[in-house]
Amino acid sequence: MRIVIDSSVLVALLDARDHWNTQATALYHALLEARVTPMYFDCVTTEAISAAIRRLYEKGRAADVPCVMNQLHALAPPQTLTWILPDVPRLYSPALDLMRASSGELNFHDALIALACRERGIPAIASFDADFDQVTWLRRVAQPGDV
Repeated sequence: MRIVIDSSVLVALLDARDHWNTQATALYHALLEARVTPMYFDCVTTEAISAAIRRLYEKGRAADVPCVMNQLHALAPPQTLTWILPDVPRLYSPALDLMRASSGELNFHDALIALACRERGIPAIASFDADFDQVTWLRRVAQPGDV
């Protein structure tokens, strides 16, 4: 089985001092133990690394940037990414429709991820973001017991 790793989990995996790191690490290991293949979308990795580095600077931890960058490369090397951003022109209107259906609770980025999962037959997403719970074709996995 394949599962997409969302930015909320990826950010926590990148930074050992992140508030969610313990939960994200336990979830990640549970996925690996269950022989689930973690997938990384291009838009998720770019969002995650941007958010992680911004948080490091906000916390006065700029010296940790190289470590976090190395961690991203270890978890999601560029050659392993699934590129969905080229799909945006085609999925733009359906993503807006999905946002409307959620009364705006689901943001555009998450709607795009959900649609990309549906198109690729990916049944689940590892995420701490409850907005994915509104997507009927996608199961959110947030803790080891969900695996």
